[in-house]
Amino acid sequence: MSGARKASLVVVGDALLDRDLTGTADRLAPDAPVPVVTDCAERLRPGGAALAACLAARDGRDVTLITGLGDDEASEALRALLDGRVRLIALPLTGPLPEKTRVLARGRPVVRLDRGDGRARAATDEAREALRAAPAVLVADYGRGAADALRAELTARPPAVWDPHPRGGPPVPGVRLVTPARAEAAALAARAVTDSGTDADTGDSGTGAGTRDSGTETRDSGTDADTRGSGTGTRGSDSRTAAGDSGAGSDTRDSAPPDDPARGARAGGPHGRGAGAGRELRDAARDAGVLVRHWRAGAVAVTLGERGVLLSYGEHPLLVPAPVTHQGDPCGAGDAFAATAAGLLADGALVGEAVEGAVAAATAFVGEGGAAALRLPDAPRPTAGRPPSDAGPGAGAGPAPGAGQASGTGHAVRTTGRPTGPAQAPAAPEPFDDPFALVARVRAAGGTVVATGGCFDLLHAGHVGLLQAARRIGDCLVVCVNSDDSVRRRKGAGRPVNPLDDRVRVLRALACVDAVAVFDEDTPERLLADLRPDVWVKGGDYAGADLPEAALLQEWGGQAVLLPYLDGRSSTSLLARAARGGAR
Repeated sequence: MSGARKASLVVVGDALLDRDLTGTADRLAPDAPVPVVTDCAERLRPGGAALAACLAARDGRDVTLITGLGDDEASEALRALLDGRVRLIALPLTGPLPEKTRVLARGRPVVRLDRGDGRARAATDEAREALRAAPAVLVADYGRGAADALRAELTARPPAVWDPHPRGGPPVPGVRLVTPARAEAAALAARAVTDSGTDADTGDSGTGAGTRDSGTETRDSGTDADTRGSGTGTRGSDSRTAAGDSGAGSDTRDSAPPDDPARGARAGGPHGRGAGAGRELRDAARDAGVLVRHWRAGAVAVTLGERGVLLSYGEHPLLVPAPVTHQGDPCGAGDAFAATAAGLLADGALVGEAVEGAVAAATAFVGEGGAAALRLPDAPRPTAGRPPSDAGPGAGAGPAPGAGQASGTGHAVRTTGRPTGPAQAPAAPEPFDDPFALVARVRAAGGTVVATGGCFDLLHAGHVGLLQAARRIGDCLVVCVNSDDSVRRRKGAGRPVNPLDDRVRVLRALACVDAVAVFDEDTPERLLADLRPDVWVKGGDYAGADLPEAALLQEWGGQAVLLPYLDGRSSTSLLARAARGGAR
């Protein structure tokens, strides 16, 4: 779609007026232990649904914003900020527009002040007509009435993306993608279980309701599948980081900020937060599955802050990790995520593609300073009767464009870890360390154990990307590798091309691999039962396939997740191409 005009977008939701008062603080007040912030500079910006609309417009889209506005001072200030950037359709407001004021000292929030309780009162004919004609719709619900006022129209024409709020109504059936934050997903899933009597662990209500068949969303070529169901069509420090919440622009969506998965800490490091990292993924996957069924949504993407986004179509969740981690102001990142995902879906992307692009966009947005650093281009003047046609490029708003001993566990297993001494000559076998000892050390330190597996016959870019992403999930990565006999049984005569010792040596050379365990069976299930990892990772090319390991990990509270996989990369396809003389 390179060079093609981007699809237009209608944003329905609750706009806010955000204000930053930024100064310095070098002393405490004499009458209370609070900082004294001086020399404050004031800056106004669009917040809530208005920020999402502006980010979509900055990405080069024609955007219509349907939101509640009145004749109060805050509403007039927001109108001025939006003038010429988006087409504005105002819904009547019951009171003054909500305002969110952050006081910052040297860029760090000190306190937030909220005022204004206005709610969208009713729909208008102009808003209804805009929705009927919309090529794609994003609902940015901040619980202040705009989505509820237009629920009948949204039900008749389900949106591409719905960013929910605990105080708002549920998404209408048929939404392609719903994007709650982790704490919101937990609260909304608990509410769904209460409302429907569904068992959150099984998704069954006892009457057959709550279960759904899985289907496949594919391009015509059949080579790019996006598994989905058959539905009918707290964010902490006031922030969604990477692909999470925005601060002042996100009303009261608060949750504890997750730790940084990209800082490279080893066993017991901060980003794993102990076995809690695996528990977080397990709980998020369970809640997302409940919400997919309860809302009859195509997919639910639970934003996990710096850890990325967990995407679920009802089963076998896909974890889309943040490509990097930034320490910038995360305010507005959730709006960047939702706006980018909606735009990409409008352009024809599959849900998985849209989520990957949105994670990259939100990460870049935080790296550039978040909403506090947002500099909207000079507003073009729209011609009468039509929205602006060129709001400028979306920089930062769009996608950033062996031999060994048996383990004594009753099955044949050979294990190896990272060498601790000088590299040996290639002809000499590497010493095999015990990954079970590594797992014990990490677990004793409260760390998260991640495991993945495969033949790894010809290591390629798809493997490396998967292993790097898997390592960022927790505090150690154990790679389970098929023995030569196991590969031969699975792949046939002539495989493996590289013998076990070579495959192990290459894997151990990767900084993201902490240990390697070799199994002789056809599947790693017996080995996994002894390692008991907190997280088991498979490549996204397994989407839609049966994952027997998923049920196994549930026995000890672990979680199986899929990670995005580079298309067209596999040892088998590389060998076939080599046999053809390298032709693609």
